[in-house]
Amino acid sequence: MKLITNVKEGESIDRVLKKCKQKFDKARILKKLRERQHYIKPSERKRKKLIKAKYREYLNSKNYD
Repeated sequence: MKLITNVKEGESIDRVLKKCKQKFDKARILKKLRERQHYIKPSERKRKKLIKAKYREYLNSKNYD
């Protein structure tokens, strides 16, 4: 995946680095790489997804009480 950052004439290096970092974070490249380091069985993936959904539901129900 390529990250292309447009640089304007006279723009400071700090500003360009900040833009580049923001694009990198939004693309979630690092998260994808970490996920691919280990194989996760489909059943494990489903179970984690269910646990997250239950936790989110718990938090939402707690806020309305």
